[in-house]
Amino acid sequence: MRSSTLLRRLNSLSPTMSGVRHYGYRTMSSLSLSLSASSAIEHTHEVSDLIHEYASKQQTPISLNDMMMLNVISDTTGDHSGVGQIRQKRVIREQMLMNMAEMLQEELPIRLAHRIQDLDSMAVLQGMPSVQQVRSVYLSSFLDLLQQPKPSSPQAEQDFGRLLQNLYQNHSNVLRQMARGVLELKFEHPEVDHRLSMADEAFLDRFYMSRVGIRVLAGQYLALRHQLLNDPMENIPKQYVGMISRETSPNRVVQKAIEDATILCKQQFGGEAPQVQVSGRLQLTFCYIPTHLHYILLELIKNSMRATMEYHKDSKDKPPIRVAIADGRENEDVIVKVSDEGGGIPRSEMDKIWSYLFTTASPQVQQDFFNATKQLGATENGAVLAGLGDGLPLS
Repeated sequence: MRSSTLLRRLNSLSPTMSGVRHYGYRTMSSLSLSLSASSAIEHTHEVSDLIHEYASKQQTPISLNDMMMLNVISDTTGDHSGVGQIRQKRVIREQMLMNMAEMLQEELPIRLAHRIQDLDSMAVLQGMPSVQQVRSVYLSSFLDLLQQPKPSSPQAEQDFGRLLQNLYQNHSNVLRQMARGVLELKFEHPEVDHRLSMADEAFLDRFYMSRVGIRVLAGQYLALRHQLLNDPMENIPKQYVGMISRETSPNRVVQKAIEDATILCKQQFGGEAPQVQVSGRLQLTFCYIPTHLHYILLELIKNSMRATMEYHKDSKDKPPIRVAIADGRENEDVIVKVSDEGGGIPRSEMDKIWSYLFTTASPQVQQDFFNATKQLGATENGAVLAGLGDGLPLS
């Protein structure tokens, strides 16, 4: 029986527990299939039935607060002092990781199956080669997870952790592959307008949102197991709970995004980049995933830098970009505002900016990027200043 939340499975942990709890879900072995994840025939009835079965299940909603509570569980079980207490706490943490691994082995195939079905139902993008590569990655991961033995012992949990680390890496370039699939549609089918169908736009929204959820679940587990098993028991960094930081500093993230965007801007504009002025509550911290905030800010600052450089190309002194950090004490919001003097976006194009086919980069920049990715292949994962068209929608 599936638990409704992650915490329901983990809150019952106690220093005196023994044995392992098991959660029921259908696996490849239960179907007596002799498929290997690397050589599975995609269109067998058995695999199609599996995808349909898992896609018919509801995904389990898990919040950042739920994941923050995991460290509370591990930190409040047992005393830090004494060899016996430290050993006991390690057993508790191993048990917690086994329960997390079992939950992920049940939950991730459900999420992957939903996305595979979505990929199969797309109207236009389905036939693009890069999108088909993404489908293959998702299918392979789906089968790998189902074939993996239940992580119901410390050794099985370690094996599951190694598998998930490999899958996490295999999915690292999905954003680039999907973006390239959109460019394949744009340049190989020029009859398509700047905007995809509403169904395809809605699919991409769901797909990317789901990818964030999958990456957070897997990344949080991998980060926690590194902290809990590899770091000294008495010296676990307190500001991080897995990949979540209790003290995310918008100012520090902004500075890193500025540094990264400046490198990209100088590469494209002959060593030049506009200055960025940061003001506001520079000492503010809040609970968040710093890498996600960095992605959003990097996209915004890249856009501002490119617009500024192009709009003021004949001016020696480029106007600065301004970043303001604020928080609303009444509504508990954290606000980061990025403003520039790069000419803005024409009003006639405002309804296009959230489309995955729209970019303000010149056609030549887009074509150059598309040609480069055709030569380099979809495994290249380098950053670009502009040209993909997915920066704002993803942010």
